[in-house]
Amino acid sequence: MKEFRVKEYHMYSSKVDAGEEIKFAVLTDLHGMEFGIQNENLIKTIRKIKPDAILAVGDLNVRSIPETLEVAKSLLLDLAKDYPIYYSLGNHEYKLLVSEKYKGQKEAYLKYEKILCNAGVRILHNEFETMQIGKTTIFFHGLELPLEYYQKVKTPQLSLNKMEELVGKPEGRGFHVLMAHNPKYGKTYFDWGADLILAGHYHGGIVRLGENMGVLSPQFHMFPSFCCGDFVKSRQHMIVSAGLGEHTIPVRIHNPRELLVIAVKPLEKL
Repeated sequence: MKEFRVKEYHMYSSKVDAGEEIKFAVLTDLHGMEFGIQNENLIKTIRKIKPDAILAVGDLNVRSIPETLEVAKSLLLDLAKDYPIYYSLGNHEYKLLVSEKYKGQKEAYLKYEKILCNAGVRILHNEFETMQIGKTTIFFHGLELPLEYYQKVKTPQLSLNKMEELVGKPEGRGFHVLMAHNPKYGKTYFDWGADLILAGHYHGGIVRLGENMGVLSPQFHMFPSFCCGDFVKSRQHMIVSAGLGEHTIPVRIHNPRELLVIAVKPLEKL
């Protein structure tokens, strides 16, 4: 049976009201993986954690395997009964949405989105949603990068101006979460100004050499920056998940599958 670990991170913010603690469960790169029948083990684990929200940061499916959409749909519909879910697309979902190569699957993908939205899942296409937890306002921004930013070997740079064209600016008083599947552009994400940045995509670098270092990205970049783990700039955190599944290169060495749990606490607790 496939197994995963629960990886916990803690951060502190002056934007979280005193006496409150906000907890997120983060799913990424499931790629149709099942942990128990209909993901019952994953669902039980999340329910024990009791998150305030579940954040799905892309690639819950495999674009070339249509039935993986059914796995993702079943998981999210079950969880949406009890928790708010915010969902930003990875390259696998996005290719089904816009790529000519997969235009035969677009209708099925649009039906997938419609069913999830009807169940209350917020799918963020370069847009944001807000959530109130106690006296703390949370902004969830979903960055959807064009496909050229996922090209093999050579990819364009992402300027701050281009990012703002895509997703706007993090305006409004509150705690801003950026859900950005591809971690390659971490420097730009920090400059953009989110308090918490969430990414995946690299599958932990296939072979992990330490908490923050892996060997290979899906674009075949060796030893990619922002590969996995927690990266900190002042009070900003960028947390990159090693993900729950894999595809194409079904190898994970010193690199366990992981469900992230992120606790955000008021700064006064330090």
